[in-house]
Amino acid sequence: MEFWSSFWNIIWYFISAFIFIAYLIALFSIITDLFRDRELSGGWKALWFVALIFISLPTALVYLIVRGKGMAERSRKNIEESTRAAEDYIRTVAQVSPSDEIAKAKSLLDAGTITAEEYEQLKRRALRAADATVSQP
Repeated sequence: MEFWSSFWNIIWYFISAFIFIAYLIALFSIITDLFRDRELSGGWKALWFVALIFISLPTALVYLIVRGKGMAERSRKNIEESTRAAEDYIRTVAQVSPSDEIAKAKSLLDAGTITAEEYEQLKRRALRAADATVSQP
């Protein structure tokens, strides 16, 4: 029970655990970046990876110093591509076609819920939206 007998041993244990977990997070980030980089040749990737396995801490520090800026740029680029892909997917799934909107408006007109003037407004709005989506790249 020597471990629990001293308050400072507990503090030292938590600090050591924090540093170890932070190092693991940095190591996995480096490995992810290493394989994400399309400009680095396979030989250099293998060399960095072997060095990370056998000389972990110094290699990780050198990698962060030498390639840290590129690491941040690749991460930002990956996030932007993912966000753009998600937004494009959401747009394609959530978009209602103009013909569906006109059909809904026509059924409302037939049911007597809206007037002929309101039907024409809804029809013009749907057609304007269709023209706007066609003209966008």
